[in-house]
Amino acid sequence: MSLSIGIHDLSLATGEFVLEHTTLAAHNGTEIGKYHVGIGQESMSVPAADEDIVTMGAAAAAPIIARHGTDRIRTVVFATESSIDQAKSAGVYVHSLLGLSSATRVVELKQACYGATAGLQFAIGLVQRDPAQQVLVIASDVSKYDLDSPGEATQGAAAVAMLVSVDPALVRIEDPSGLFTADVMDFWRPNYRDTALVDGQESIGAYLQAAEGTWKDYSEQGGRPLGEFAAFCYHQPFTKMAYKAHRHLLNYCGYDTDPGDIARALGQTTAYNTVIGNSYTASVYLGLAALLDQADDLSGRPVAFLSYGSGSVAEFFAGTVVAGYREHLRTGANQEAISRRTPLDYAGYRELHEFKFPADGGDHATPQQTTGPFRLAGISGHKRLYQRR
Repeated sequence: MSLSIGIHDLSLATGEFVLEHTTLAAHNGTEIGKYHVGIGQESMSVPAADEDIVTMGAAAAAPIIARHGTDRIRTVVFATESSIDQAKSAGVYVHSLLGLSSATRVVELKQACYGATAGLQFAIGLVQRDPAQQVLVIASDVSKYDLDSPGEATQGAAAVAMLVSVDPALVRIEDPSGLFTADVMDFWRPNYRDTALVDGQESIGAYLQAAEGTWKDYSEQGGRPLGEFAAFCYHQPFTKMAYKAHRHLLNYCGYDTDPGDIARALGQTTAYNTVIGNSYTASVYLGLAALLDQADDLSGRPVAFLSYGSGSVAEFFAGTVVAGYREHLRTGANQEAISRRTPLDYAGYRELHEFKFPADGGDHATPQQTTGPFRLAGISGHKRLYQRR
């Protein structure tokens, strides 16, 4: 008999600040409908100067550690595409901040926005091998584009932490997966750049190609029929992309594209991404959090996931929501993480966007801005210094 393995707990964190799209539109003269309707975004999280992928990742994971302890966690997988170091995993800093055992393996994964799904699947393999273990998977990213660029309105920042375990309390992940990889240049960030480069039309086309490719493979591997799913969690670089991808998949499979049916399948998955913005690796799992926090009882219902990472790698897979899952949700804490953010005016946003450490190896402290549990205190001798607040 195969083991039941999946997401036992899920927690999110985001930045200290928020920029409303009305503020951005007032600065650049864009008609607000282009943001609210065209891309489906209302606001975006902006990290404080003393926040980054480590502080957000630790903040997302800390409630999981508080609830479940550390005794069974022997692996931490940290997925990101906004890495802070070319050698050292951001997860090692999180391991230290959370006080995890030294008898732990820690690794960082990268493949654009897909990385956390790779981490989830690798975690399932580890738990399959030793069901006594649990794996902490953290997805944490800061989406950043050049000021006044087309991508600026799709920025954001967030982290999701997931505890992967046997007999999960939230979602049991199923076999098979549908996989797809193609070498395309739709989105990339060379080592010498602080902001990403994106070819918008190429990226949309690559995403839709990946949706077809993963579904074809999923079907050939013996997956569920499309009509069985209660909801669909898509990667959301902007929320309207999820709708575009779902319409494309329905057309590809010969289904009607009734707007009401599409809204029922997707609407509750976009609530958090609409106000947080693009969180890269965390995006699809913010969709899951929003779905579980809002939907009527999904116990025993299958949910589809389409995880896409530019470049490109994608995976289509399914999970069944576990009976009694509502008792284990963090709905209040998730919504508080969003509602507690401090609004920025455009000048404040621009100052944070342009903030960066000098590269001279000196001692440089960060202004104390975050009210979260962890902060990046500064750098000294090219070393990042973190603190518990």
